[in-house]
Amino acid sequence: MRVLTRLLARIISEGTLSITYADGTTETVGKAASDRPDVAIRLTDDATARAILANAALGAGEGFMDGRILLERGTIWDLLMLVTGNAPLESSKTIDEPGLVSRTAERLKHWHDNFNKRDRSKANVAHHYDLSDTLYDLFLDADRQYSCAYFTDPETVSLEQSQLDKKAHIAAKLALEPGQRVLDIGCGWGGMALYLNRVADVDVLGVTLSEEQLKVARRRAEEAGVFELIDYRDVAGLFDRIVAVGMFEHVGVRQYREFFRTCHNLLTPDGVMLLHTIGRLDGPASTDAFTRKYIFPGGYAPALSEILEASERNKLLLTDVEVLRLHYYYTLRHWYGRVVDAKAEIVALYDERFYRMWTFYLAAAASGFIFGSQTNYQLQYVRNRHALPITRDYMARAEERYRAKG
Repeated sequence: MRVLTRLLARIISEGTLSITYADGTTETVGKAASDRPDVAIRLTDDATARAILANAALGAGEGFMDGRILLERGTIWDLLMLVTGNAPLESSKTIDEPGLVSRTAERLKHWHDNFNKRDRSKANVAHHYDLSDTLYDLFLDADRQYSCAYFTDPETVSLEQSQLDKKAHIAAKLALEPGQRVLDIGCGWGGMALYLNRVADVDVLGVTLSEEQLKVARRRAEEAGVFELIDYRDVAGLFDRIVAVGMFEHVGVRQYREFFRTCHNLLTPDGVMLLHTIGRLDGPASTDAFTRKYIFPGGYAPALSEILEASERNKLLLTDVEVLRLHYYYTLRHWYGRVVDAKAEIVALYDERFYRMWTFYLAAAASGFIFGSQTNYQLQYVRNRHALPITRDYMARAEERYRAKG
């Protein structure tokens, strides 16, 4: 048996994976199971197998993008779910203490990978968010919410409704009052800012580093909100509320203290902040090589411990935490399905390689939320512990009120 086959045989026990190598030899690992897919792939050259062994995420991603890994049965979604589903984060095995060498190497890699200087931040954002508007229109909801939705029932509630429910869920945690000033850091295409203005009659300043997102946000805003192309560190003034949805992943661990210090100084003494971010369930690590190279350069999903270490140092007081364990999986399942349905349009917009890259990205991300270390956190902060009611009842009442407004 080949080295790659032996490695996969140690991972895959439920469901089957058949690998046909470049010389025509086919080897199969695993056993058919009703709740696992059966997948067959063909490798067009021996170098692809070596690349996967050297770096699984990058080797598999580039091999699929370049057409050197061909799916002969099943889809890239099936393949990634098969592999990760056989090695979930949840484990009944005894956990051993990692060795000194592996701990040191991971820490050094983590430190190096998560340094986003000012001059790099804008370029990193542009790499992903300044893609064609048409691409995002093809798979996002009409309001272009490019972050985790909130599913009250993932099997019956639409993506559009779930994204609307997400905005109501977040707005309720901000304890908004008419006339307040709200800062939306990383405002995207302006959907959250415009929603807050509409349902709560607040004045919103949205800031972003994406020129393409800014164009759309300004076009949508009219007089409902103000949007600027500016680094959050350069914002001036005080705000009653701060909301940051899906941007903290681009800050970089070495800038976390600066981020929270800036937010503390921008909040009024009785202000409230809501941070919505992808996070890790298994502690500090590093971003996989495929995602870092092709999708989110400079991106990192933090462990909760890393967030709290930085916010605590800057006297932002944590008042509420919610862990949205599976919501992003269901969000990505919708996005992946829409991308597959729009294959012809995406290929025409870019090419086959881009289409394969995008499906690999979405499928890999989804597998991380259903089987891997990925999750989503919502953290509420204040500067003054007396700024909010002492029970969470106000959130439920506000959320019901905002949902009624649609």
